[in-house]
Amino acid sequence: MMGFTIQRWAAWAPGLVEPAAWEAWLSKPHALPAEGTPALTEMPAMMRRRVDRLGRIALQASYQAHVDAPDAPVLFASRYGDLGRSVELLTQLARSEPLSPTSFSLSVHNAIGALYSIARGDPSSYGAIAAGEETVEAAFTEACGLLADGVPRVMVVIYDEPLPAPWQHFSESLEFPHAWACLLAASTGADAIRLGCHPGARGPASPQADGLPADLRALRFLVTGAAGASRWEHPVGARHWRWERHA
Repeated sequence: MMGFTIQRWAAWAPGLVEPAAWEAWLSKPHALPAEGTPALTEMPAMMRRRVDRLGRIALQASYQAHVDAPDAPVLFASRYGDLGRSVELLTQLARSEPLSPTSFSLSVHNAIGALYSIARGDPSSYGAIAAGEETVEAAFTEACGLLADGVPRVMVVIYDEPLPAPWQHFSESLEFPHAWACLLAASTGADAIRLGCHPGARGPASPQADGLPADLRALRFLVTGAAGASRWEHPVGARHWRWERHA
């Protein structure tokens, strides 16, 4: 698969904003607040008022990673999306109450990407990805495909939050809302990161004693650089994903 490097990255969670704070936290995770919403001052106020907490978190990471970089395709990836809105809409349906067209339009997976594109006036292609436990890998596979087709750079945005009732039992190790974004460029150098998939288990699974969800373990591998591990493996069912860095 196409190798890539990370030109810039950003992440946001309650109590964690700057990359240095994230790197320290990823090396020694501890409990974070479950509540908190970024200011998202980069987005016009009229549009910002339409965005729920999860969208604000995802867009805050997006703006911080994009900064002044040229326009690029953006892939927004979330395992669960904005289920809070879905619960609200389903409850209204069950009560035979009228639905809000605005709330419905913002409940779909591609709504956050659409708002980001409109706010930035960016005509680049946007995608929305949800692939269960393999959401991060699916997003980076798509990004590598775009890079292989000659796109100079691609931004990947990963975001999720704790699930609302009655779906909380589906959530795994997700105790606080968070988002992270990486601006990727193709690379054939020795420091390139590569992602591969193999059938069946090919070695021991990565330890999960720290309780981090898979997406944050992926982020830890991606941003630790030469000081971190050269490989991270993520077995999911009959597939075994392998992230490698050849330093």
